Amino acid sequence: MKEGTRVLAGLGAGLVGGFAIAASHNAALLNAADAIAPVGTLWVNAIRMTVIPLVVSLLITGVASAADLATIGRIGARTLLVFGVLLAGVAVVVTPLSVAVFAWLPHLITVRPALPAGAAEAAGALAASGQVVSVSSWLTSLIPTNPIAAAATGAILPLIVFTLLLALAIARSPAGTRDTLLGFFRALSDAMLILVRWVIALAPIGVFGLMLPLAAHGGAGLAGAVGFYIAVYSIASVGFVLLLYPVVAVAGRVPVRQFARAALAPQLIAFSSSSSIASLPALVAAAEQGLSLPKRVTGFVLPLAVSTFKLAAPVSWMVGALFVAWFYHVELHVAQLVLVALAAIFLAFAAPGVPRGAFLLLTPLFLAIGLPAEGIGILIAVDAIPDLFATVMNVTGDLVAAVLVARWSREPQRQA
Repeated sequence: MKEGTRVLAGLGAGLVGGFAIAASHNAALLNAADAIAPVGTLWVNAIRMTVIPLVVSLLITGVASAADLATIGRIGARTLLVFGVLLAGVAVVVTPLSVAVFAWLPHLITVRPALPAGAAEAAGALAASGQVVSVSSWLTSLIPTNPIAAAATGAILPLIVFTLLLALAIARSPAGTRDTLLGFFRALSDAMLILVRWVIALAPIGVFGLMLPLAAHGGAGLAGAVGFYIAVYSIASVGFVLLLYPVVAVAGRVPVRQFARAALAPQLIAFSSSSSIASLPALVAAAEQGLSLPKRVTGFVLPLAVSTFKLAAPVSWMVGALFVAWFYHVELHVAQLVLVALAAIFLAFAAPGVPRGAFLLLTPLFLAIGLPAEGIGILIAVDAIPDLFATVMNVTGDLVAAVLVARWSREPQRQA
């Protein structure tokens, strides 16, 4: 059974069981559901346990690799620039749109789902613990005085700044030193990815432990809220896929019809498999045969894109953060939304290559903006359907990136 199917099974069992308990109004059954809640909490804690070493090791190896690739010519630097511009463009568009859409949620669902005992209070205390800081103090906090303390307290942005600076220093170190350090961090990332796969393998049990008490307390209101989230996430992904067609026509000088015809096969594979990597052969064929892009570009850009470039990250993270904030009665301000958008741009490259891996990076980010980590479990639980559309967006973005790199590198098109 596929990982997504098993998670859906855990989600379905938790929802059905919880709805049945809510309908029964049986206090004993409700107490039994609350007794299962620690199972979900343990699973969320296991996710949080892996995040910091995983992010640090992946960022260091990724940045160092990118620095090495850039030395082979202009294509490497332009590829990274195209990735960043596309991610920033999505983040700039999706942030105000998501805020506007979620402003209508209280009108559509007038009664919020009830939370298990203590959940709302804990979320409120977490949000209240964050201090309102000025722009100057926020800027000065970006350089941590103690990186170890930043890691221990979950101060993700200062930790990322330190990690990026360390990665650049490693890339500029003598060959012997660089190879030793990169070897260590590659080994650490390999070991952490194994540990993450173990945690993800327990997702059906963890999701069941999270959703059963929530559904038992929330009843049908939870179904409406989850349905709203799935609809917004999926529709936003489809909307950005459609926006990419005029982008590639204007910036890449590729006719919309030609690009749509070439992109169809990898999009269908992405939708059916929920995997960007599985669509790589079709992407290469689409780029070289359907769009006549030079092999020098496709051979470099597309493998790098399917493994590191997640164009749907700003959509996924912004919509997810707003949904969890509404669900747990936490208000997000402009500074916190900007932090989510920036993290989606810069951390998307560090997402581990495991199912639902991008959500793992949300854990310290959620804690930094005052959202409970348990919200990550809810997003993972309901991700199976919108992930199909997000994968199509990622794959389409990969092909757009290849077109733009070829265009901006002045690489001549091959004759079809």
